[in-house]
Amino acid sequence: MDRIIIKGGNRLEGKICISGAKNAALTLLPCALLTDEPLTLRNLPRLADVDSFAHLLNQLGVSTTVEGARPNEFGRVMTLRASSITSTVAPYDIVRKMRASVLVLGPLVARAGEATVSLPGGCAIGMRPVDLHLKALEALGAELEIAAGYVKARAPDGGLRGGTIRFPFVSVGATENALMAAVLAKGETVIENAAREPEITDLAKCLIAMGAEIEGLRTDTLTVHGKDRLHGATYAVMPDRIEAGSYACAAMITGGSLVLEGARKETMPSILSGLEDAGAIVEDVRGGLKVSADGAIRPLSISTAPFPAFPTDMQAQFMAMLARAEGTSLLTETIFENRYMHVPELQRMGAEIEVRGRAAVVRGVDRLVGAQVMATDLRASMSLVLAGLAAEGETQVHRVYHLDRGYERLEEKLQGVGADIERVSDG
Repeated sequence: MDRIIIKGGNRLEGKICISGAKNAALTLLPCALLTDEPLTLRNLPRLADVDSFAHLLNQLGVSTTVEGARPNEFGRVMTLRASSITSTVAPYDIVRKMRASVLVLGPLVARAGEATVSLPGGCAIGMRPVDLHLKALEALGAELEIAAGYVKARAPDGGLRGGTIRFPFVSVGATENALMAAVLAKGETVIENAAREPEITDLAKCLIAMGAEIEGLRTDTLTVHGKDRLHGATYAVMPDRIEAGSYACAAMITGGSLVLEGARKETMPSILSGLEDAGAIVEDVRGGLKVSADGAIRPLSISTAPFPAFPTDMQAQFMAMLARAEGTSLLTETIFENRYMHVPELQRMGAEIEVRGRAAVVRGVDRLVGAQVMATDLRASMSLVLAGLAAEGETQVHRVYHLDRGYERLEEKLQGVGADIERVSDG
């Protein structure tokens, strides 16, 4: 099993190319199920989750061909084609590896008329039920059954039909599944209290490029006029706002300055506001953003919430950064109830953090100290890397397969801006 070894204390400076967004890529891949024509996705990140999702699609009859990026570029190009869907079963041994696999449910029912999908897995950060996904399909006429750990869905004779979907609370995944199912449903579908995350807009734009008719982008009400069929398209995955935010925290915690090539300001307003409140200088530069530390890190009070508020996927990284702030910060996690598993590991490095239910009180310390730590989930892994970059001595991060699910060539990118970091295989 691999581990990452970091010798902290180096100031980071230079340029980091931001990869295609993991969360967007995993939403765009199942769009291939909605047409028998090729869907080509550019700027696709090289991540374990992307490979797992492509393997799942292969099991359903989707062919995939991959081209590498040009020299000195990240990402790759994948062309997917579901000329025919040969299976409508998404098995447990694949789906258990990541929650995003449930996103094949809507497209399969919409095009093939049926789907059998294992209840999903993913990071162990708390309960993430699929109830809203199922209610969305029911609103479009699907018949549902849950048995032996699988969701079985069937469209009525004549296929799904348009309807009104009202979510009682915002759910990114349920909005995505509803949107993909609705584009092939007969008639008009209105999705109320839809998630507004940039990845939802990216999905809608890809579907529109495939011939879908969708109104209300970037709002909480989406109106979909169903089509009999969609066609192929070529579409570029948006840059990863969470990766960009993570490297911005790296600049701050090391007192450095990084140009984040490809980062889009409009996709990360609360992240940038938080950085500026903590003392960062954020500048627009050609093709991206520049984030620089400007003296001591200031404490913050942050609460996670759906977009455009502060994202739960940045909570752990900000916590690591604020462990070095001058003063006491308060972080409140409202999305997942078990997303403080990185706290004991940060404490091993000298961080002073007290968890009080959904809140975490972070008292900034003068120094962090390198230690052997264990990654517990994807974003927690990055928080430990950030702490290691600023810590005195050597930090070893174990279970880095979590990192490989969401950060493309992490060590290579950090080495390029001055970090003393390497990956070591125990095997």
